[in-house]
Amino acid sequence: MSISLSDVKRVASLARIAVSDAEAEAVLNQLSGIFGLIEEMQAVDTTGIEPMSHAQEIFLRLRNDEVTEQDQHEAFQKGAPQVEAGLYLVPKVIE
Repeated sequence: MSISLSDVKRVASLARIAVSDAEAEAVLNQLSGIFGLIEEMQAVDTTGIEPMSHAQEIFLRLRNDEVTEQDQHEAFQKGAPQVEAGLYLVPKVIE
């Protein structure tokens, strides 16, 4: 993909960023390098290679799915203005 100086200036204008001609040239060179790298990466044949979740062989330690806290909903609801059947009652705000 090729990008021109007018493209860089147009995007800067849309983003409401003031750029000088020198800055636009610098950004154009950087973007051209990035797009060139992307084209090189897309040219690599990756058939038969499984996607990885991480670049290194790292495995996350999983903890047991166990309840570690006590049920305190009754204690929390003691301070509520209105409670019914274990639910907080709130005033109606939409008619």
